[in-house]
Amino acid sequence: MSASNIAEIFQDEIVTHVRVRDVELPYGAGTLALITLDNGFDHTKPNTFGPNGLLELNAALDGIAARDDLAAVGVTGKPFIFAVGADLKGVPLIERREDALAVGKLGHDVFRRLGELDVPSFAYYNGAAMGGGVEIGLHCTYRTVSAGVPALALPEAFLGLVPGWGGTYLLPNLIGAEKALKVVIDNPLAQNRMLKGRQAFELGIADAVFDSADFLEESLLWTARVLTGAVTVERPEVDKGKAWDDAVALARWNLDGKLHGAAPSYVRALDLVAAAKDRTRDEGFAAEDEALADLIMSDELRAGLYAFDLTQKRAKRPAGAPDKALARKVTKVGVVGAGLMASQLALLFARRLEVPVVLTDLDQERLDKGVGYAHAEIDKLLGKGRVSADKANRLKALITGSLTKDAFADADFVIEAVFEEMSVKQQVFAEVEEHVSAECVLATNTSSLSVTEMASKLKHPERVVGFHFFNPVAVLPLLEIVRGEATDDAALATAFAVGKQLRKSSVLVKDAPAFVVNRVLLRLMAEIIQTVDEGTPIDVAERAAAPLGLPMPPFVLMGLVGPAIALHVNETLHGKFPERFPLSEKFAKFVASGKRGVYLPDFTLDPEAVALFGGGTSPSTEEQVLERALAGLAQEIRIMLDEGVVAAAEDIDLCMILGAGWPFHLGGITPYLDRAGISEKVTGRRFLEPGVASVAR
Repeated sequence: MSASNIAEIFQDEIVTHVRVRDVELPYGAGTLALITLDNGFDHTKPNTFGPNGLLELNAALDGIAARDDLAAVGVTGKPFIFAVGADLKGVPLIERREDALAVGKLGHDVFRRLGELDVPSFAYYNGAAMGGGVEIGLHCTYRTVSAGVPALALPEAFLGLVPGWGGTYLLPNLIGAEKALKVVIDNPLAQNRMLKGRQAFELGIADAVFDSADFLEESLLWTARVLTGAVTVERPEVDKGKAWDDAVALARWNLDGKLHGAAPSYVRALDLVAAAKDRTRDEGFAAEDEALADLIMSDELRAGLYAFDLTQKRAKRPAGAPDKALARKVTKVGVVGAGLMASQLALLFARRLEVPVVLTDLDQERLDKGVGYAHAEIDKLLGKGRVSADKANRLKALITGSLTKDAFADADFVIEAVFEEMSVKQQVFAEVEEHVSAECVLATNTSSLSVTEMASKLKHPERVVGFHFFNPVAVLPLLEIVRGEATDDAALATAFAVGKQLRKSSVLVKDAPAFVVNRVLLRLMAEIIQTVDEGTPIDVAERAAAPLGLPMPPFVLMGLVGPAIALHVNETLHGKFPERFPLSEKFAKFVASGKRGVYLPDFTLDPEAVALFGGGTSPSTEEQVLERALAGLAQEIRIMLDEGVVAAAEDIDLCMILGAGWPFHLGGITPYLDRAGISEKVTGRRFLEPGVASVAR
């Protein structure tokens, strides 16, 4: 398969062009051919590498290699962007493994030329660099990085790939296996954590770091000093003995504990790093080509790209959201309650909206504690250097407390975070309505109760909207925005506008029991708890969910959320759908016992908890538990879609990824159910068309 044939597949590629200009270096160091990568767009469309761009780079290197007047070659990017990796838009169009293999080989063939020229090569990481953007620099002789670089990473395993253009071979041989595995495995596992420019330098990825204001000028001066011998670049010798093997063994142990083999890209990347110790460069690159080809033709990658598309595109254009022009301006926020959730909300609103936020509660002690919590968190931000002293003082001044709800008189948005009981919430909203304007939006953070019923006794039920956050509020990006039967477009548009200001990804949800995330999770838990009721040991039931690669096993999750909360939501769902959400007497007794979880501090099972769940006589195997749980999920999701809880299966997947940490490599939940054949077996049809989150076959 020729490169030109591959280029035809990527016909919609936004080509990253190659601009070459000569730079006369100071100190008599000679002429440097400076390559600038630039796709012609601003920073909103970063440089990427597709076949056409790679061929253009290759042609430029032909011209450079033919010259005998150069002292060095440099590579940099357009303002704020170096390059963010391969152009993945064309991947779903690849239908043959030989084409996938050709993509890997083309990247290697072009990039490696930078390290095989007759003169030294320099990469100047001036902005964001990810994937192939990092790898092109690894092929160079030397590298500098701007201290202002906001993100430098090899995120491929997170999406379902491996760093396939030199990353798994060159990086460990540059900085050692332990540090390389942090970049290739650990950071992608940690929700795709990125390195800052200075961190990349400290790891040894770059040889020098300069301030962003004069980065290129400083890099060129440094280049001249390297060429003249005034600067000698020294790198620690890489330990290719026990330290390498120990780092690989530890990474493999961690990986197995977190994913249980559920994400093949991580295992493949780890294997490549492990083998890079003894392979030649040609062998290492060839192994990357094979791994890349296998993974490009895998359903896991297609699901990962589907998930990436959901979080980058659908999350920014919520399906069904009303015209944003209808949104009302919010100049003050009220929070009913001063508990932990309410205090977190107050802090978030103050930081993101920078408007006055007032909390109310029934007693001064609780109110002081809530306001104090928010102020203490701001002090922590100050201590970490994340806000200035002036900003910290202004934020603390924005967050106040009041024992009376007349403090909400001039509020435009009031959210309640009180006890999860319908009568309590109805009373709270009735009291708030006495003091606020008719246009003030009333939002509820309920996790399962009916927004419609909550608003039913108000004079203006059209102002009430569900605004369901996920804990921890500052971390999880999902916001379920719930439209009650009476909710009008203005209230809904205001909710979406506020959600965007809060930097949350909002999904429009119909007013249905437990909405999306909790309903799906509770159906999963209901099926698993039933098997335990019937006699399946807790540890067997826990292991059954391992193939899903979830952030934590079901009973661990239950302990984190709180058994009482899980029981309350389950009771709500049981009231509406008793046949699908049965009540477990054993689980109720477990909650009544006051236990927070089924594990002791040393992570062994608590014998008392085991006894509370004991007595069943019909145990299931791990395989049977998993099959039953998946069947329950498929049934519930199909019902939710038929009920119009969300606009499409994509919204359920988006909710599960952003609100429950469902793995990217699964693409959420529906691609997994489709791939496993569960969807068709249980519901008679797939959730997604073939090729949407899988290889089209």
